[in-house]
Amino acid sequence: MYLHPLIAALPANERAALVQSSELRNYRRNDMVLAAEESTEHVYCVASGLLRVVVHGSSDSGGVTTDFIRQDDFFLSPSLDEDRYTSVSTLIAALPSSVYLIPVSAVRRLCAAFPQVTFGLLESSMKRTTMIRSQLRRISSLSSIELVGRVLHELTQLAPAGANVYDKRITQAVIASYSGLSREVVNKAMRELENRGLVHRDEKGVHVPPDFASTDFGEIDDPARPQEIRSPSGRSAHGENPRRSTK
Repeated sequence: MYLHPLIAALPANERAALVQSSELRNYRRNDMVLAAEESTEHVYCVASGLLRVVVHGSSDSGGVTTDFIRQDDFFLSPSLDEDRYTSVSTLIAALPSSVYLIPVSAVRRLCAAFPQVTFGLLESSMKRTTMIRSQLRRISSLSSIELVGRVLHELTQLAPAGANVYDKRITQAVIASYSGLSREVVNKAMRELENRGLVHRDEKGVHVPPDFASTDFGEIDDPARPQEIRSPSGRSAHGENPRRSTK
């Protein structure tokens, strides 16, 4: 049984033992995988599909999507010292997903015996942290339409349905939760992008121009002056500031 590339180089007996101790569960879209404040003894590894990580505020019953766990990524406790931990976030299947539940104790033992496993998990955690920080910077610096465009491009990598296409089952509610905007603002931004011919839908999914990635902070010299989303003809797509738009 396939589990994860991280263990591909381990001895056969170690791979077999890990597979034996792990459980593969299947979830439908919008199923809850793990609830906030729930105690668990597992590390969650996505075999297929996409999970979203939701943090709940005192006044927001719907919660905010802080990041996504895609295929071959992990959701785990900040520390592997204890066999059980209490999750501070909720895990929800953004798409139909298959997830391996791996005992924390088994992961800790592999980390002690095989440094490459430790480095692989550390790399996964660092990528998630970078993803969260980048999204926070986008929310604070980009206009609503630029932010939506950047999220749509990111979804083509998180939930691909072809080249520069994301799975149309990703709802506007999920996009709003991740972008920090209201559903009304997201709906308005997507309508404008569609009217301009920058985004279109078909039976495959939602098609997004690859140059939407130019709004990433790796290509922005001054975060106070974010680049505009442009069509191939050079037209810019202007929008409201996200903080003003959500009122």
